Amino acid sequence: MIVETLKKSDIFSTLKEEELKKISPLFDKREFTKDEYIFFEGDPSDWLYIASQNRVKIIKHTLAGKNIILEIKSPGEIFCCAAVLDKRPYPESAQVMESASVIRISRRNLDKIMEEYPNLKLRFAKYSSDMLRDAHEMLKNIATEKVEKRIASLLLKLSEKSVVDNTGYKSIDFTLTRQEIAEMAGTTVETCIRIMSKFQKDGVITSSNKRILVKVELLKKILEHQ
Repeated sequence: MIVETLKKSDIFSTLKEEELKKISPLFDKREFTKDEYIFFEGDPSDWLYIASQNRVKIIKHTLAGKNIILEIKSPGEIFCCAAVLDKRPYPESAQVMESASVIRISRRNLDKIMEEYPNLKLRFAKYSSDMLRDAHEMLKNIATEKVEKRIASLLLKLSEKSVVDNTGYKSIDFTLTRQEIAEMAGTTVETCIRIMSKFQKDGVITSSNKRILVKVELLKKILEHQ
């Protein structure tokens, strides 16, 4: 399972299979129940984590006591690696969305791997830079864009890895509650419900098997509208 998870990672998948098998004993596996926290904002960043089975929410706690979901990590995706590399406390919390498993490696063992495979350092540097840019962009949107556009942008991003079905919709391939959408868009649940209802009435979204389906061209029109 550890090797299979590493193969899905944008960073570790650059290594050959025999190299992945060689480093896999340095990782261990952790299981979590639905809504359990993996770590909290401010905890020492002693471990690098990678989502393995099911998804993980990366959450920022505001001074007002609200949560903002910055990202949802899918299997193979690393989270909060910049803190691990910089030896700083985790800047966000990580919480599983449903029963999930992750793999992790200590900072000491990660340093050993990067010394043996120097190309990983460049991969980590680019990854950290990309994640920081995306987080800043999201927080800027929350501060400046109207809620309708923020939700439209979010739905578009969450569906980007899916393909269009024969009805013209793309599916967000995991269950997402209105509460979670609200936390990702930086708004209230009531406002989220109102906007999602409007989207559904206008044919922008629909649902099937507890999944949200989105009409990409209509979401793009919302974002283009001044």
